Amino acid sequence: MSDQLELPELPAAQAPAPPAPLPAAARRLHTAARTQVELVPRSLDEAVPADHPARALWALLERLDLEAFYADVRAALDGPGRPASDPRVLLGLWLLATLDGVGSARKLDRLCREHDAYRWLRGGVPVNYHLLSNFRVAHPAALEALLTQTVAVLLHQGLATLATVAQDGVRVRAGAGSSSFRRRATLEACHAAARAQVARLAADRERPDPGVSRRQQRARERAARERAARLEQALAELPRAEAMKDRQRRKLPKERRAKVPEARVSITDPAARVLKMADGGFRPAYNVQVATDQASRAVLAVQVHATSSDGGLAAPLATQVATRCGRDPDTYLIDGGLADRDDIATLAGRGVTVYAPPKEPQAPTSGRTITDPRPDDRPAVAAWRARMGTAEARAVYRQRGALAEWTNAQWRLRHGLQQFRVRGLAKVTSATLLVAVTHNLLRWLALGA
Repeated sequence: MSDQLELPELPAAQAPAPPAPLPAAARRLHTAARTQVELVPRSLDEAVPADHPARALWALLERLDLEAFYADVRAALDGPGRPASDPRVLLGLWLLATLDGVGSARKLDRLCREHDAYRWLRGGVPVNYHLLSNFRVAHPAALEALLTQTVAVLLHQGLATLATVAQDGVRVRAGAGSSSFRRRATLEACHAAARAQVARLAADRERPDPGVSRRQQRARERAARERAARLEQALAELPRAEAMKDRQRRKLPKERRAKVPEARVSITDPAARVLKMADGGFRPAYNVQVATDQASRAVLAVQVHATSSDGGLAAPLATQVATRCGRDPDTYLIDGGLADRDDIATLAGRGVTVYAPPKEPQAPTSGRTITDPRPDDRPAVAAWRARMGTAEARAVYRQRGALAEWTNAQWRLRHGLQQFRVRGLAKVTSATLLVAVTHNLLRWLALGA
């Protein structure tokens, strides 16, 4: 007989049966009540944290002279009409939008109604997308002066030194599409049709269509006039494009010159040109040149060009730096595409030490390196070649990438400068100046303003 106690077998455990679902009428739920009136005792000032960038930008705007933005205000204190929206507020909204990488006036208008930071910055001032869009491009001279103010503040506080300045170009996609480019014959035909449309709409004003309101009629006339003006500008830009094509043909052998296509100009953005982009593709774009101070990483000058070549663009931007800052930079770093011998001689004559890699000669030379002077070199150019042959000069030039490319990356990735939302060289320049001002204000804050 075994000493162990034998236990009886237990029945297998069974899972409890799930409860029966409640009928719809018996369910107790929290449902949305969107028509209920809420009394929320909160001001706009309480909705934005104390350390939000909107507050910092507004504090800087209150310290800057913005009188140039008020020149177009015509609403008098005791005169008729409604008050004008404060330009300081409109500028602050665009600065915050540029900080967030927003380039669309319609999106900014939506943020002014939905986002607490933009609502705080707006402060109840009437805005709409049309007003915001017009304001961004209506004050190029005032934006130039504002950029000068930011640079002057950084220089006065010793944050910018002009000891080393780097220049670089970035190709930014234009607002025009590739399909908008037309040849001379098509442009002339489209221009004639546009002028005929303007005349026809003007004649219809005397015998208006009952089905078309007066507002719609004015809108049609305005659109027709703007299209005719763009086509007229495209015809005016065509000789420059044809001259560029002629230069391309002269550089090629005779048997390949016929392959260069006929010059074309965009009918929506006549100033834009088809440029080679960083990814190797060709798209309508603008060539934006930027000069950056090494000590503060602030932008000292910007220029927008509609040219594919960077040659000859170094001296004009350096001149803008000298005009804005009161003196020339000590050291100027440029890449090989900007290394034009005339520009190097001009800058050397003003006491600027240029660091740039010499270009390879087009024709092979026996026993001569790129740093050896050429027979037609001026003394300043020969000295530049000899300087770039030293290890010290190459070490100085290597600083250019970390400085200039950093600025380009900030503008592209942080401020959304991937493609211009406006068309025309003047409007594109205004949009670029707005990015430069935003960049400098952020540098001012980062350096302990």
